[in-house]
Amino acid sequence: MDFAFDARTEELRAKLLAFMDEHVYPAQKVMHEQHAQLSSPWEVPPVVEELKAEARRQGLWNLFLPDAEYGAGLTNLQYAPLAEITGRAPQLAPTALNCAAPDTGNMEVLSQFGSDEQKKQWLEPLLAGEIRSAFAMTEPEVASSDATNIETRIERDGDDYVINGRKWYISGAMNPACQIFIVMGKTDPDGEDIRRQQSMILVSRDTPGLTVKRAMQVFGYEDHWHGGHAEVVFDNVRVPAGNLIGEEGGGFAIAQARLGPGRIHHCMRLIGMAEAAIELMCKRAVARTAFGKPLAQQGVIHEWIADARVAVEQLRLLVLKTAWLMDTVGNKGAHTEIQSIKIATPRTVVGILDRAIQLYGAGGVSQDFPLAELYAGARTLMIADGPDEVHQRSLARRELKKYL
Repeated sequence: MDFAFDARTEELRAKLLAFMDEHVYPAQKVMHEQHAQLSSPWEVPPVVEELKAEARRQGLWNLFLPDAEYGAGLTNLQYAPLAEITGRAPQLAPTALNCAAPDTGNMEVLSQFGSDEQKKQWLEPLLAGEIRSAFAMTEPEVASSDATNIETRIERDGDDYVINGRKWYISGAMNPACQIFIVMGKTDPDGEDIRRQQSMILVSRDTPGLTVKRAMQVFGYEDHWHGGHAEVVFDNVRVPAGNLIGEEGGGFAIAQARLGPGRIHHCMRLIGMAEAAIELMCKRAVARTAFGKPLAQQGVIHEWIADARVAVEQLRLLVLKTAWLMDTVGNKGAHTEIQSIKIATPRTVVGILDRAIQLYGAGGVSQDFPLAELYAGARTLMIADGPDEVHQRSLARRELKKYL
């Protein structure tokens, strides 16, 4: 395994680091100032569109998508250090590069499984950054960690499908630019194979019966920068049969194909968040004095910073190994590693952020520093894309199987 950056990665890293310094970091303050002046909390500050235009001009666009026909054509190993850089400003940088969830996963689904008509109608404007999207899978009434539990119904009626159900924590749905939902539900609830009961279907936001009911908070945050998370009701929503993605019964397999890359992308960005936290810890430690000496001279602070550095270096290597395996043997061959990073990365980064918050004291839990919001995002990823316990269960079974 050789994790040295190749020439293209080095070129893109240099461009992206300069873009972050010259455009993204200065825009963070502007974004908050503009947001305070908007008539709706869900409107997008103008500076975001300015950043998107500049990123596209510089060729820093759709970096996540390995399909060269639609995206940058980068491997996972090439994309990993770039995603890490965007993780240092997660509220703004991924969106600026058109590399923000849930659009990334939805574009991957459409590029791999969408029909030509679906690609033209929805994938192309998503790739251009003209619209946003949402992925509607999680439900409030069932344990959605087990996707076979999903209760939303997708029933065939002549040339249409009719959808009924309730979803929540549907990321991106509050964004006014969100024009399309990918909805997972059951087309064959009584089928013998519980992994062939589900299908995925496209639902335009303006379809009668689709109601974005309310915004869902995450530790009190509404996550405006990512288009929020919403409760969405589907009440006899009727769409053409041509809106089905792939075939009936293919929803579970499509979900697994979608979530694999999404999990590693989150972990890449989480490492960037951890790096930002270490930087904030060091700056605070040398600038603050307690009990007659700088915090940087307190032994416990040394332990926190040293442990954080060791943990980040370990995680980065595991993520790079996972990316390399996904590139060389495919997602199935990298299953163990994907689950490993999904377990280890959010948990470890939450711990680093927790220490950083502690070091900042009252400031750490305030709106004056980014740590509390970063903590909320990282902690959520211990649940999103499958909670830790589900991945632990699967990983342990695979290990035990060798001895049975």
